[in-house]
Amino acid sequence: MTRELKTPYLAADVIIELIDHPGRPIVLIERMNPPFGLAIPGGFVDRDQESVEQAAVREAYEETTLTVRLIALLGIYSNPARDNRLHSASAVYVGEAHGTPRAADDAKAVQILLPEEIPAPLAFDHDLVLADYRQFRATGRVAPLRGCLVIP
Repeated sequence: MTRELKTPYLAADVIIELIDHPGRPIVLIERMNPPFGLAIPGGFVDRDQESVEQAAVREAYEETTLTVRLIALLGIYSNPARDNRLHSASAVYVGEAHGTPRAADDAKAVQILLPEEIPAPLAFDHDLVLADYRQFRATGRVAPLRGCLVIP
């Protein structure tokens, strides 16, 4: 008997630090489509066409018009409740860019904010992601592992 393999959808997000702006602010997008609200730029990986890292850079460019250089993998976020549309897992990167972002693709607008100025709530689980990012920025430590099961 063959079993159909069902896995979460794979996404990639990038916390974009603007390294040519004072204080290294980050870029958030205002989503044009549900779920609405502010979010970290990102989206789904194109199956059979790109790596997760390539998807992160592509999505950042499509939504902000910025060319991003990835500098760290902050963490993998896979709580089944993180996206009310479907079960997704997202690799969240920290990246650097120069210039001024412009809203494009499915981003209605962009905002440039210092990490401590970011309003809550954000779309998806991005409040948690940005809390982890603030810790990364302060200490250099990536996101903690959550929900790990120990199998005997």
